[in-house]
Amino acid sequence: MMDSIFMKRCLQLAANGRATCAPNPMVGAVAVHQGLIIGEGWHRKAGELHAEPNAIHSVKNPELLKASTLYVNLEPCSHVGKTPPCVDLIIEKQIPRVVVGCLDPFPQVSGRGVSKLRAAGIDVTVGVEEAACMDLNRHFIRFHREKRPYIILKWAQTADGFLDFSRIPGDQKQSLKISTPFTQMLVHKLRTECDVVLVGTNTAILDNPALTVRFWTGKSPVRAVLDRQMMLPKDSVLLNGRIPTIVYTSKTDREEGNISWVHIDFNENVISQILHDLYSRNLQTLLVEGGTSIYASFLRMGLWDEIRTETSSQCIGHGISAPDLSGISLFEKESMDFDENSGACRKIRIFRPSSGLN
Repeated sequence: MMDSIFMKRCLQLAANGRATCAPNPMVGAVAVHQGLIIGEGWHRKAGELHAEPNAIHSVKNPELLKASTLYVNLEPCSHVGKTPPCVDLIIEKQIPRVVVGCLDPFPQVSGRGVSKLRAAGIDVTVGVEEAACMDLNRHFIRFHREKRPYIILKWAQTADGFLDFSRIPGDQKQSLKISTPFTQMLVHKLRTECDVVLVGTNTAILDNPALTVRFWTGKSPVRAVLDRQMMLPKDSVLLNGRIPTIVYTSKTDREEGNISWVHIDFNENVISQILHDLYSRNLQTLLVEGGTSIYASFLRMGLWDEIRTETSSQCIGHGISAPDLSGISLFEKESMDFDENSGACRKIRIFRPSSGLN
């Protein structure tokens, strides 16, 4: 019971690094002596100290560590990276017991950290609140297990199931405004938690999106766009070079400042080629924001880990249909309803595959 309580505190601490520690996982650590927390910490930013040393160094009386338990939601690292191995510090401080939420899927760690601690005579317990620990770092785990980014499909739709008015390139009609200022803020918060955001050619041309973070504090993701025939206007916001941008095309393969034109074969599986390229760039979380053909491709291939929808009370009768989720095995992870009269929102729903994260 007490192990579960302290592990849940690890998860609370770990979540503080959601928008800052990528490509590293979110990790929290708690040092406990005789049932009382004497130190805690989390991994704040990639390249900086991990959660375990942050927790250990926060203990005012280090001698107490020799009779303490260290809780950590992810297996302590045993390899030399940008920081020293956490297991070496745990052994050095003679901490007699370590409780681990789940093993690390990263090949250089996976099981080695626990083995090294046990070889040093430390009592190690693994699997406390394991499901919650895996869920917190589901992006990291998916990336390393399946060699592809964690994929989030996100769209806003009307009550009668449309994404937008029917428009074609060159059409001066404004896009349909579905999101409110509040839900725009939520989208920008989500962008800070993702490594890359992808749109298709029509979305890029018709909406000329910035795909940056403006209504939340945090780093903008890498922008990616499908542009098979290189139809994007030169004055497109996506080509302004202010944010690293990847353009997937059949025409060229070159780098120019912050923009990478990546040649892919459009006669082969386009989605698989994109995911392979993003994996090679160590971009772990992909947010797909449009358009309909891209959504359809990901859904058809079963390549998605979350679907986030926003539904307004508007009805437009006809237009571009939202993706059809009937027949897809999923469950509703979260649902948030907001008072329409306050202008706050609509209904936001988050879906996951019924199979979950194995």
